[in-house]
Amino acid sequence: MTIVEAGIVVLDCAEPEQLAEFYRALLGGQSEFNPQSDRFEVTSESGTRMGFRRDTGFTPPSWPRPDDAHQTHLELLVSAENMDAAEREIITRGARPVDTNPHGGEDKRLYSDPAGHTFALRSH
Repeated sequence: MTIVEAGIVVLDCAEPEQLAEFYRALLGGQSEFNPQSDRFEVTSESGTRMGFRRDTGFTPPSWPRPDDAHQTHLELLVSAENMDAAEREIITRGARPVDTNPHGGEDKRLYSDPAGHTFALRSH
């Protein structure tokens, strides 16, 4: 018997409603405030769940790090033919490109969301 029914990634940020809307627009689905957990939650059309919690002392993570240490980050899957369109969409919505691998291919592109969390678009 499985004890855990589902998982949810929760990101701390200064403006949870705005960050929830950013990811809702990328993933599709719905965004709503959950008063029990005091956070905004997004449930995508594919079932991905994310939460956004207000942290009044939030400081964006520093990434990439000089020692190439990995922090928790999201990877959003996009078809290879839609990578350019997805990149235009996320930048229009406030993401910033993170240039960390000048030798990297087109299969993975790195960004910071409007609150500074790193995420990747990865073709599949």
